[in-house]
Amino acid sequence: MRESTRIYVTLVNEGTDCWRPVDTSLQNDGSFLISGPVPESEEWAFAPGSRVLCEQRKFAEGEVGLVAARQVG
Repeated sequence: MRESTRIYVTLVNEGTDCWRPVDTSLQNDGSFLISGPVPESEEWAFAPGSRVLCEQRKFAEGEVGLVAARQVG
């Protein structure tokens, strides 16, 4: 079993920039496989089961994290 990695997925239709921390598993090609489920009140930019590439982002609070940037495969 692969180790879980936490990344952030953009929430859509929120009116401001919002991210949800989600668990993923790192794949051999460097992508991340997103786990779910999505809370009923949220719409994620990438659905559970998507493989994504990430970019580092510095959030307003100063924290740095990996953000899902684009889907692959």
